Amino acid sequence: MTTPLFRDDAYLRTCEAEVIGVNERGGIVLDRTVFYATGGGQPGDSGALELEDGTKLEIATAVYEEDKKTIVHVPSEGQNLPGTGSRVTAHIDWARRYRLMRIHTALHLLSVALPFPVTGGQIGDPEGRLDFDMGDETIDRDALVEKLNALASGDHEVTTQWITDEELDANPGLVKTMSVKPPRGSGKVRLVRIGSDVDLQPCGGTHVTRTSEIGVLDLGKIENKGKQNRRVRIRLTD
Repeated sequence: MTTPLFRDDAYLRTCEAEVIGVNERGGIVLDRTVFYATGGGQPGDSGALELEDGTKLEIATAVYEEDKKTIVHVPSEGQNLPGTGSRVTAHIDWARRYRLMRIHTALHLLSVALPFPVTGGQIGDPEGRLDFDMGDETIDRDALVEKLNALASGDHEVTTQWITDEELDANPGLVKTMSVKPPRGSGKVRLVRIGSDVDLQPCGGTHVTRTSEIGVLDLGKIENKGKQNRRVRIRLTD
């Protein structure tokens, strides 16, 4: 089991850790980590593990084991792996992570600007997308961009809180995504709140602490995916 430090502080860029295992595929397991593991439409972090002798081991991504509690750091090919019990310092690619945090938070705002059931989504850099079950509704691109940027520039605080599985079951309207279910298994579920009343939904990903950090947004391609589904892409402009 890996302690996910990013869950309590998404701005941590580095941490010291111990190697507690290397799996049969060469994946490295640490007792604690700042590396976000792929999940909820957000890709895993890349970066490096610095060994005690100063050597750096490049990490291509991070993923969960089947238990959803153990995070595996996947090294690039052709590198020497540390042994169990080794001490390392984990460094994430902060520039990439921060952009993913910005676009992930922006996608929450997109779900506010387009209040329809979400059927899918993907966080990327510099672009992310959500799929909406919109029926015959149309999208006014100019109005949508204006609303998104008004929400982002509103400098709303982004906070988290925890509720029990039972509390979530009693409030099913909190779940906007039809295809991606909130992370469960620990008996509690993490909610991400934007402002006092802008948005509240379950999410295990990393976000900025204020919407003003997102910057100026623009729309990418909007596609029809079937009779009722619309795929809407947004992107960072810097």
